[in-house]
Amino acid sequence: MAAVQRLLRAASSSSGGASATGRRRMTVLAPGQTGFGFAEAERRRRPAQDRNVQWVFLGCPGVGKGTYASRLSRLLGVPHIATGDLVRDELASTGPLALQLKEIVNQGKLVSDEIIINLLSKRLKKGEEKGESGFILDGFPRTVNQAEILDGVTDIDMVVNLKLREDIIVQKCLGRRICGQCGKNFNLACIDVKAENGLPPIYMSPLLPPKNCMSKLKTRDDDTDEVLRNRLRIYNEMSQPVEDFYQKQGKVLEFDLPGGIPESWPKLLQVLNLQDQEELKLATA
Repeated sequence: MAAVQRLLRAASSSSGGASATGRRRMTVLAPGQTGFGFAEAERRRRPAQDRNVQWVFLGCPGVGKGTYASRLSRLLGVPHIATGDLVRDELASTGPLALQLKEIVNQGKLVSDEIIINLLSKRLKKGEEKGESGFILDGFPRTVNQAEILDGVTDIDMVVNLKLREDIIVQKCLGRRICGQCGKNFNLACIDVKAENGLPPIYMSPLLPPKNCMSKLKTRDDDTDEVLRNRLRIYNEMSQPVEDFYQKQGKVLEFDLPGGIPESWPKLLQVLNLQDQEELKLATA
């Protein structure tokens, strides 16, 4: 609870006032550095080697932060906290904030720091009650103000910055679909971009739904060409200062996605020095 209160106080006070496949610019945390606070002060001060990872995923909307963060979350046994999901959960509610958020999202604007901090604080409170340790944050922080607030209450071990060409991101997002019955996500886009002007080729196969879901597919309200390009423009304007903030701390791992999940996942694990035991079992079966 203390961490949530500190996060809210910090937000309140602030409101007034590598190579192509992965360059590691990180610092190793010393044993005396603090961990993320949940319920007790001593837990907040645990050395990095005595707690789970505390990572941030950066990248343009639609780049695939949620896909790779959720896979790493399962692999490492830490919660994946996506601010986009927090916003969508709030939109699905009947509270007064839902109408305000719907207007913001449909216009392709970014949600304010105050709203994001409040939603994140509620999620952290639930995690504290369940005794969660470590986290992978997805979509937060998006501004230097948010990064400074986060730095005031916890240590971030590493920032994974996913990169993908804008034209491919737009194609990818326009192909996104959600089954209105089972709630699963699919993608109808087959992206096959040839190498040109010194840029490598990129292939991303579609993620097609089963026949029983095909007639129930829905498109997200904010997945239109105009809204997507506006969101990318706003993100690019705001993201560079955040990247610079963490670059100065030596915590950024830049990773250019070479393709879809089959191409990108093994290479991401390689630069993170991780192994997916389930995939190893399948490969040797």
